[in-house]
Amino acid sequence: MKSNKQQLSPEGRNELLLALKARFEKNMNRHQGLEWAKVQSRLEANTEKLGSLNEMERTGGEPDVVGHDKRTGEYIFYDCSAESPKDRRSICYDREALDSRKENKPGGNAMDMAAAMGIDLLAEEQYRELQKLGTFDTKTSSWVKTPSAIRKLGGAIFCDRRYDTVFVYHNGAESYYAARGFRGSLRV
Repeated sequence: MKSNKQQLSPEGRNELLLALKARFEKNMNRHQGLEWAKVQSRLEANTEKLGSLNEMERTGGEPDVVGHDKRTGEYIFYDCSAESPKDRRSICYDREALDSRKENKPGGNAMDMAAAMGIDLLAEEQYRELQKLGTFDTKTSSWVKTPSAIRKLGGAIFCDRRYDTVFVYHNGAESYYAARGFRGSLRV
């Protein structure tokens, strides 16, 4: 699948940085002890990642910093929208699942969309980390990276939050629902 990422204009870059800064400052509980100036400096030194962050933003993910890897110096961004990103829903899990559908095919699949955006699907552990930072997916659900043993058997897993508890479920990888999308992560 070809990349959806576009080169940002200087105005687009500034607009994105302002949106990211505002979200960072509004949600300090997600990244206690981190400073925006250092995050921005890292972003400006890795401009190719801005295209990925812009895609996360454009598709409704509301990316925000959720961690810092002291070993590599990378800042970790997750989609932090209250519900699964709106422009990434009604999709099946991966290309194999999409190709297996003979009729009523969804518009795409989570794995290819994430790759085109230059991001990774959250793994179950990452999804659970995100849920410690707030309340997410109370009306929607999100595909997460599926262990290969489950995928080989035709399944895929997704998560949501109901009754103040994070649940992990399974479905056929070819299934899709209007309220199911995916959340991504990006290291910058």
